[in-house]
Amino acid sequence: MEELFFIKNDVLPLLAKGTIISIKLIVPSAIFGLIIGIIVGIQRVFGNTFIRKLVDTYVMIFRGFPLVIQLFIWYFGLPHLGIYLSPYAAAVLGFSLCSSAYHSEYIRGALLSIKRGQLMAAQALGFTKTKMIFSIILPQAIRRALPGCGNEIIYLIKYSSLAYMITCIELTGEGHTIASETFKFTEIFLIVGVIYLFLTTIASRLLGYFESRFRLPGFEHYRM
Repeated sequence: MEELFFIKNDVLPLLAKGTIISIKLIVPSAIFGLIIGIIVGIQRVFGNTFIRKLVDTYVMIFRGFPLVIQLFIWYFGLPHLGIYLSPYAAAVLGFSLCSSAYHSEYIRGALLSIKRGQLMAAQALGFTKTKMIFSIILPQAIRRALPGCGNEIIYLIKYSSLAYMITCIELTGEGHTIASETFKFTEIFLIVGVIYLFLTTIASRLLGYFESRFRLPGFEHYRM
């Protein structure tokens, strides 16, 4: 009984505070990451040779460097160049850029899956390259890329836990602080894990709704 009282009155309020910070990290990072990923993905397919090499290098770097190293660079490295970011800003920047590199791969694959005949038909109708991409190709590609991009958002929810490594105390950071003070590591991190499970479940349901909402009847593959 005393254990439950401790969890209810001392642990859950602090973890709720950390959860709010985690959500404030996840939402803008997911939005910025997707937007940048779409832009990068388009350039990887339709950009000129120089642009393609540039964005391919971008993707190679941000997919190749461990995320925690990227966060250290943004928070601890940039001050040596006279650029100072708050822990929150550094975390959002790191999450957005890393996530965008993976999003761009899903977008690139989806763009390449669009049949070339549609491109030729659009050109025959006098569409400019920009209008062709944004009016015909990209809407179809985004629909096809939604499962992969949604998966990346689920990963983002989980690796947002690395923010506490640069002193942005979110859910995992609050859990670590409480566990270090009380030595109840199993109980605290079990609760933290359940909260992350809840967040990923909600995100999965929302992403599933968007997938069904934007599905085009007759153009999707269904399991029998």
